[in-house]
Amino acid sequence: MNYQSIVKLQKESGVWEMQEMINSGNAWKMEGHYGRAAMAMLESGECMLPKTAHKDYYGNFIPSRLMLEGNTKGTYLNSLNFYSN
Repeated sequence: MNYQSIVKLQKESGVWEMQEMINSGNAWKMEGHYGRAAMAMLESGECMLPKTAHKDYYGNFIPSRLMLEGNTKGTYLNSLNFYSN
């Protein structure tokens, strides 16, 4: 399974909109429940962080998935494991 396969599965399962908000950084600049929902999806592997880092509404640093190690939340491998099962 590759990145495009994950995107296709995200679109089919209805989480692609949240993935787009995470990719653009908007998930971290909207009301709190959007950020909490995004974090839950990153933890589960439904979504992954983008290749570019962002800052949230308060100026806190949100890393890119390339800055993270292994199979931790927000990584490509975490999403790969989620969608492979």
